[in-house]
Amino acid sequence: MHELGIVTHIAKTLDEVAKDNGLDSIATVTVEIGEVSGILLDYFTDCWDYFKVKNPVLKDCKMIIETIPALTYCEDCHQTYETVKYAKICPHCGGEHTYLVQGNECNIKQIEVED
Repeated sequence: MHELGIVTHIAKTLDEVAKDNGLDSIATVTVEIGEVSGILLDYFTDCWDYFKVKNPVLKDCKMIIETIPALTYCEDCHQTYETVKYAKICPHCGGEHTYLVQGNECNIKQIEVED
């Protein structure tokens, strides 16, 4: 269950942002999670809900999750395609020389505070 570790890291980062900016609370955080990141969204949100109540800065913070679609690049035909749908074999040329270019990230995209 690496979701708790990721949530802990996000919370520490938000605490640092709040401290550096003299904030008492954070209202909303938007997190981008890659489609093939391996993060289970149900566990992730459960961990967030559990963890945030223990942190005064995040007590009322809402988390918004945006999914980053997984894309794979084919070195043979120089095209990208949907990773989840086609896996490692390029649907354009049948090539096997492919690699993931996006979709395994986990990023804090945006932090909002109340006025």
